[in-house]
Amino acid sequence: MKNILIIGASKGIGLSLAKIMSQNPENNLYTVSRTETEELARLESNHISMDIVNDDIGNLDQLPEELHGLVYCPGAIQLRPFARLKPKDFIEDYKLQVLGPVRVIQTLLPKLKKAGQASIVLFSTVAVQTGLNFHSMVSASKGAIEGLSRSLAAEFAPKIRVNCIAPSLTDTPLAFALLNTDQKRSANAERHPLKRVGRAEDIASMAAFLLSEQGSWITGQVMHVDGGLSKLKT
Repeated sequence: MKNILIIGASKGIGLSLAKIMSQNPENNLYTVSRTETEELARLESNHISMDIVNDDIGNLDQLPEELHGLVYCPGAIQLRPFARLKPKDFIEDYKLQVLGPVRVIQTLLPKLKKAGQASIVLFSTVAVQTGLNFHSMVSASKGAIEGLSRSLAAEFAPKIRVNCIAPSLTDTPLAFALLNTDQKRSANAERHPLKRVGRAEDIASMAAFLLSEQGSWITGQVMHVDGGLSKLKT
């Protein structure tokens, strides 16, 4: 059995990944979110209710001694002109998107090491390597995540693989304000060479691959699952 932990599994990409991982009888699934939604409860995962940023994460000690997979999904998208952002906004965003996974990884590192072969998956954004208007705050935090992923991949090899996924706009509750009309959805789809926005399943499938044996020779990578936006002009 493989023990897999998904932080932020109640909705969006985290929930989609939980559904994929729960389909494999060889996975022992653990999930963390502030609340256990009905949809998440139906997966019958081992759920821990926790605010990963503000709560004492000592409760994670109840996880098994060996942890084979760790995915940190919580994120935020606050798109505002740089002039309207204050330093405290960057600090709060950094707490969620960078210090959150740092705290979790440091707490669970002994369990990941004990597994022998483990995989950590973190999330960035297409905006880090593709300059986009009003993305300064999320780009700053996620740029740090890309650097952290590569550094930890080097430090933890060969026992723990660390990879990062950089999606473009994905149809999740987090992006509701950007996709809540047909006009917005159409305009955002047209920006991508593949002419649609991402689905949670698109991103979750990559995360599941990186957790699996099929991804066992991949580490230190930033995987761009972005409809071609970061690399192509059409």
